[in-house]
Amino acid sequence: MEDLKKKILEEGTAIGKDIVKVDGFLNHQIDARFLEKIGREFASRFRDLKIDRILTVEASGIAIAVGTAPFIGYPPVVFAKKAAPNTMKEGFYEAQAKSFTKGTVSRLIVSEKYLNEGENVLILDDFLAYGEASMALAEMIIKSGGKVAGIGAVIEKSFQGGADKLREKGYRVESLAQIEKIEDGVITFK
Repeated sequence: MEDLKKKILEEGTAIGKDIVKVDGFLNHQIDARFLEKIGREFASRFRDLKIDRILTVEASGIAIAVGTAPFIGYPPVVFAKKAAPNTMKEGFYEAQAKSFTKGTVSRLIVSEKYLNEGENVLILDDFLAYGEASMALAEMIIKSGGKVAGIGAVIEKSFQGGADKLREKGYRVESLAQIEKIEDGVITFK
């Protein structure tokens, strides 16, 4: 998606060799008009699939999933919580995902009533690096008896190998911008 690459270069910042900061339009402050373009692009890329539900992780994936839903028939958007609320004592799927950016391991939780057997579930997120979050979400979908319809990432950091790992597992992965490398503050796209 050329518009996205341009926006990353103009408004994003490269930090070190592995971090791209896009908080001015994607994951801290959201450019709603641009989010609509992202939603339309994901809908176009997954148009051949029947999607029963979209699954993401709180918080930065929520806007992307909600921004995509209208363009694929308004399936429910479910987001994995990173901590169990007091209201969720039992009846949930869980998996762990390591965040290399934050240096933490999150326990992701989704209520059993929001992932159902036989459903086709699309995973969407802002970034795809090592693939940990997507793998954790896929694990919960499979536990529920559902099927991973596909995995979409706004920005893929290809050099960290997550997309390749997911494809090796047989998942369809669609990334709107693929970063090949970050060097001396310069972002190079695939």
